Amino acid sequence: MSNNTQNEATKASFQTLEDKPVAGTGEVNLDVILDVPVTLSMEVGRARLPIRNLLQLNQGSVVELERTAGEPLDVYANGTLVAHGEVVVVNEKFGIRLTDVVSPAERIRKLR
Repeated sequence: MSNNTQNEATKASFQTLEDKPVAGTGEVNLDVILDVPVTLSMEVGRARLPIRNLLQLNQGSVVELERTAGEPLDVYANGTLVAHGEVVVVNEKFGIRLTDVVSPAERIRKLR
């Protein structure tokens, strides 16, 4: 190889990406994400305690939570707060009745 060949470089060019709707419909196709699994979790409350107290916990111990009785639970989707609700029992299983849903705009604002 000659010295000229080793030092020559060509600039790469890329096509500009654009947000385009699905052909002819004018709408975004959400079908590609509808089957993506999402983990829902409910939080009753939280407690902060020193490791010393954590190590002293045993069967029958009671940990006081920061949330008061009767307050709605927080509902998270993959760790993001999406709603608040109250516990219900459905066919001998726990469930949650949503009392307030966080708007998509508010969820996006909290991510920033």
